[in-house]
Amino acid sequence: MQTEIKRIDRYDDKRFSKKILQQHGAFIIDGNVLCSVEITGPDTAVIHCNNPSYYDLIINEFRFYAEHICKFFADGILVKEFAPLKIFDIPVSEIQPSQFYVDEDKINAVKNFVNGPDDIIIPLQRLDGKYVSLDGHTRLALAVQRGYNSVKAFISQSDVNIEAFVSEAQKRGILSPLHLKVVSHSEYDILWNKFCDDFFAGEA
Repeated sequence: MQTEIKRIDRYDDKRFSKKILQQHGAFIIDGNVLCSVEITGPDTAVIHCNNPSYYDLIINEFRFYAEHICKFFADGILVKEFAPLKIFDIPVSEIQPSQFYVDEDKINAVKNFVNGPDDIIIPLQRLDGKYVSLDGHTRLALAVQRGYNSVKAFISQSDVNIEAFVSEAQKRGILSPLHLKVVSHSEYDILWNKFCDDFFAGEA
């Protein structure tokens, strides 16, 4: 039987600490096993889970969203290590978003663990001579709000749909993080999530 893992995207789940929820590190396995990953440094994190057999599953799921985290500890012991990525500085203005809207609630959440520009590490892909952000648009919007001139980044890869999303962003005048539109959570659910649903349904 295949193990089921669910990532918690809400910020009000009483089963996990607020810090874990704000870092999107909360997971439920097979409907009842609570596990979490807490980022503790630029490339390190700590796993909280009573069942070590789930460590690899949690790590792989977490690194899908935070590929730059390459050292994972549990009970003070290093349980998994990956080759470190090449991290570099990039001006915020040189990043082409692949998203149009940012959820205001998510910005308020990431404010709690972003203390400076070095805490913002974004996955990028080179596309038509530009650096395209594959994720981390909430953190980029926060960087704009706080006046950070540059952030940290690394090169990653996305699926073929990234070109379509970038093209649509450019059509809408979203040419850098300075153009990202911050909206309420309810507006975000309608404007962005509905766009994504329609896109993958072939209706966008």
